[in-house]
Amino acid sequence: MRDAFLRTLYRLFPFDLRGDCPVPPSREGIRISCIINFYGRLDLLNGILHSLAQQQYDRELFEVVLVEDRNGTEAGRHLAKDFSSSLQTVYLPLDKNFGNMGYSRNYGLRHSRGEIVLFLDDDTVLLQQDFLEVLDDEFRRKPRADAIIPHGHASFALIEGQYDHHDPYFMTSRCTAYRRQVLAELGGFVSHFVGQEDVEFVVRFLLAGKISICAAGLNYFHPPLLVPNFRKPKAVGHSFYRLKARYPVLLWLLVLINCSRHAPLYLLPARRCREMGRFGIGFLAGVLVSLFKKEGFHYN
Repeated sequence: MRDAFLRTLYRLFPFDLRGDCPVPPSREGIRISCIINFYGRLDLLNGILHSLAQQQYDRELFEVVLVEDRNGTEAGRHLAKDFSSSLQTVYLPLDKNFGNMGYSRNYGLRHSRGEIVLFLDDDTVLLQQDFLEVLDDEFRRKPRADAIIPHGHASFALIEGQYDHHDPYFMTSRCTAYRRQVLAELGGFVSHFVGQEDVEFVVRFLLAGKISICAAGLNYFHPPLLVPNFRKPKAVGHSFYRLKARYPVLLWLLVLINCSRHAPLYLLPARRCREMGRFGIGFLAGVLVSLFKKEGFHYN
């Protein structure tokens, strides 16, 4: 119902659905590009790279594009080089717009070569050694699918009050794969976003009538939502505020309401509710402050 409502709204108030990335065509026979954006947290990055190095999929058919923020680091370069013997790694130090995840995603996308683009977070874990093989097969067996969404499971370390993802098939860049032609048609991501750029992309994906398919046979692990303070949600709220220059007013208002709808959950005692509520409050605060503060927020 939500998807149909969005498409009806788009028919009434059409606008340009393209993001900010001129996506080049696939090339050189690469089937899958795995794009990982990171800065620091090399212990986590080492984990996902190890997961990819254990894949049974033909090494000649996939690449791993590593985009490191803030012009990169020597440690990041060395880690990419360490895995170059077992993976086709492409290391890209981000040249500008530091902290803007939309720009960073687009930077990796522009330098990728695969017909399929799999976005992964640095703290995503793949335990299936046939993950890429099954992913490729899913796209071949389902030619109408524009995106494949694996099943997400919450991973934990020392976290009190364990809780799972609110939606195991939520389309985010922690683990979602797209056909390259769809990313090209929609122009990738909006560059100014500091976070939740993947959520904004999904809005345009749905408005365009694209088709995503949930794949129960593909599984990954990722930490659940953790919001230690209000800095990042406020920065994300400012990013969404700036969408009013792109979106029709009614759609813009609906997106803002949707993204802040969990704010009242902060009053509930459950850990998951408080995390979701904290994000909703911070997001709404970022939008409201943006009415007066135009230069934006920095959270890192």
